[in-house]
Amino acid sequence: MKLTAADIKNRAWWEAAGIALPRFDIALMRRRTEESPAWVHFGAGNIFRAFLCAALQRVLDAGAYDRGIIACEAYDGEIIDRVYEPYDGLSLLAVLRPDGQVDKRVLASIARAVKADDQGVRYMEEVFAKASLQMVSLTVTEKAYTPQNPLMGLLCRLLRQRFFACAAPLAMVSMDNCSRNGEKFWQALLPVAEAMVRDGKAPEDFLLYLKESVAFPSTMIDKITPHPDAKIAETLRGMGVEDMDIVRTAKGTVTAAFVNAEQAEYLVVEDAFPAGRPALEMAGILFTDRETVDKVEKMKVGTCLNPLHTALAVLGCLLGFTKISTEMKDEDVRRFVEKLGYEESLPVAEDPGVLSPKAFLDEVLTSRLPNHFLPDTPQRIAADTSQKLPIRFGWTLAATKNRQTLCCVPFVFAAWLRYLTGVDDGGNAFTPSPDPRADEVRTRVAGGLTDDLLSDVTLFGADLVKAGLADKVRAYFGEMMGGKGAVRRALQRVVL
Repeated sequence: MKLTAADIKNRAWWEAAGIALPRFDIALMRRRTEESPAWVHFGAGNIFRAFLCAALQRVLDAGAYDRGIIACEAYDGEIIDRVYEPYDGLSLLAVLRPDGQVDKRVLASIARAVKADDQGVRYMEEVFAKASLQMVSLTVTEKAYTPQNPLMGLLCRLLRQRFFACAAPLAMVSMDNCSRNGEKFWQALLPVAEAMVRDGKAPEDFLLYLKESVAFPSTMIDKITPHPDAKIAETLRGMGVEDMDIVRTAKGTVTAAFVNAEQAEYLVVEDAFPAGRPALEMAGILFTDRETVDKVEKMKVGTCLNPLHTALAVLGCLLGFTKISTEMKDEDVRRFVEKLGYEESLPVAEDPGVLSPKAFLDEVLTSRLPNHFLPDTPQRIAADTSQKLPIRFGWTLAATKNRQTLCCVPFVFAAWLRYLTGVDDGGNAFTPSPDPRADEVRTRVAGGLTDDLLSDVTLFGADLVKAGLADKVRAYFGEMMGGKGAVRRALQRVVL
């Protein structure tokens, strides 16, 4: 049986296989979406399907909404060619529960998926011109929010089209893991819009429209969504679901017609939608004010999860691990992330009111990270670490009164610099994950851990020299460079 619109009409087969099917009329939903589009999403990757599409599907299944998401992929169009179009825009979601059970369901909440080529952009211009459009969301990674990114230029052109066509309000919603993502989105888009006005490509009123009618809500999203797992693909094929092969695109994207993810998920959104929105609270999404979102985001990204993830990423690569859950069974590593979480991060975590930092951290350390059914890897998480360090550790550095008492945070910095050498703790060469500043920092490290390097706020989130932590980073790095087993020995001394 294939994952296509025709084959899922055989409901008895899918239900007998234990795969839940949509409970709404897919064809009707797609017609209504074409007539009155409401939600566009840029970034048609795994977390988009595993979280946002699944959330909207629950609302559609309940009969509380009648339109789907229009997905646009602006970075890697091969995703659309290989895992959307052959499957009629359907996906298969495998939720990997900590008890080993796998919940499987067919997702059909995507009304249409397009590439950002000439044809796709013309279609998106038509969509943006319709007053029915309520929200545009993004999962494009935190490094995408710069005025130099071509996506910001495309979005400005589409917003200009909307301004000329109807000037209707809209919410532009970043759902990427970066601090104050709504503000960051606006700050990346505004210079592009100003340049358009300056160059005579848009009138002055266009800027007024953006400032007064377009909202940029803040969000905090959290759901571990690893690359598609070969074991899940094998299981699905064994059940009789065809064409479940894992795809690696020319740009390096790892994807498939199925997506696997953990059961836990959190999405907290500033309720600033001037044109309205779907009733996503029915799917467990929390809507609140910006201040609360900022607190939740700071709690998750800056203290209770993402710093631990980064620590596991660089240490895992250095110690030869290829799975996060296996790494969490290592006593030294587990004790390190517990110390980082409970002793250095949690004390400066501000309670946002809607989620308990202690309960959140407990779940991360006792249930989520050790979930051995979740095939997440240190190598995946280690990508773009230079972009993550200042965000994930900056708050702890800023909020800790006596920063010289910190040991885990500077140890992670030293471990990352050691990781950039591309040699693990056993003396084996490995290829570090992609990172836009890796070559630059590697060159600087070759000249020694100078004050100039360690005072780089853009890398570490603080001036480590002024913070009194530079010598600790140097000492830890020096220990880790002491030959085979040196990283392990340094780690053991920290967790004693």
